[in-house]
Amino acid sequence: PESFEKNLINQTITTIARRGKYLILEVSNGHCLIVHLGMTGSFAIFSTNGFPKYDHSRRDKHDHVVFHLGNGTVIAYNDPRKFGMMDLIPESKLSIYPPLKTLGVEPLGNGFDEKYLKYHLDRRSSPVKNFLLDQKVIAGIGNIYASEALWRAGISPRRKANRISQKKASLLVKAIRDVLNDAIKSGGSTLRNYRSVAGNLGYFQHQFCVYDQEGEPCSNENCDGQINRIVQTGRSTFYCPSCQK
Repeated sequence: PESFEKNLINQTITTIARRGKYLILEVSNGHCLIVHLGMTGSFAIFSTNGFPKYDHSRRDKHDHVVFHLGNGTVIAYNDPRKFGMMDLIPESKLSIYPPLKTLGVEPLGNGFDEKYLKYHLDRRSSPVKNFLLDQKVIAGIGNIYASEALWRAGISPRRKANRISQKKASLLVKAIRDVLNDAIKSGGSTLRNYRSVAGNLGYFQHQFCVYDQEGEPCSNENCDGQINRIVQTGRSTFYCPSCQK
């Protein structure tokens, strides 16, 4: 919005929250800064206190927004592919903000359980992998973690959602939670661009069992299959056809 810079100058960030893949930063004048990192967006912190100093003369061409804080810290938003977005809205309109109001439950929240998942699975005939990426059902699951969770649960990504049994739905809930928690503990997954705000790489890619493992033997100790790659709705899916049914 045109008032973006004006409504942020001399304001204090009071709260930072997340909803699905959106970051929500509340500021002291009653506005909320909404951020979606897209495919390649990231924040980097620069200061004299344990972080590198920001050099304006050598500013990265992909640094599209640079925030200067009162204590001298600089936070740069970098996005090579420009798929990310920022918006500034009144806090009073947060509950009706279109991208947020349609989001499903949080996969690590109390609202996500076997009953919730089975209810929505039963109402979809699309492949279960596509179902998991629908942010209107479960907010925040991405392509990598959908493939990994389905492998852990022993479910083929090709299987229709409404053909998932109660037992498999229960296994899938646990697999989704476990995969996300493991990824968080490992600092995320770095395939190309992703880094933490401190500039560190994620390490969960070293624990991938199927994603980007095409042609490799399945790591399930009871399986002698091989990881395959298919394309579903334009996205790569990796799975083991031997142990995922």
